Amino acid sequence: MTIVKAEGKKQFSFRGKTLDELRQLDIREFARYLKSRERRSVMRHFDVIERFLKRYKDKDKIRTHNRDLIIVPQMIGLTIYVHNGKEFFPVKVAAEMLGHRLGEFAATRRLVKHGAPGIGATRSSAALSVK
Repeated sequence: MTIVKAEGKKQFSFRGKTLDELRQLDIREFARYLKSRERRSVMRHFDVIERFLKRYKDKDKIRTHNRDLIIVPQMIGLTIYVHNGKEFFPVKVAAEMLGHRLGEFAATRRLVKHGAPGIGATRSSAALSVK
């Protein structure tokens, strides 16, 4: 993916194709421009992607557990709520996300922030009075 500056505007291109040209391609034709692992996934499961797009074509809120779905040009501009194991996390699909999986943008693990040790956590805390 490259962003070419033409006439003062930035224009997005993916492997030499503009976004309008990519949207006109069939899902299997778009797969030819992906890397091998993603291409293999799209070629094997293109029907799942087509069903997903057809099912949620007119919906406002798209919620899914399907984290391994490859992002295709028809999804650009949508907000898809992806389940991260606990809740649905909103993912606004941008052009730079083409060829990636939905689950990459909905983290399943949080940053650990340790607080003070609890009662009974150490030997010294056992001697403290509990109030």
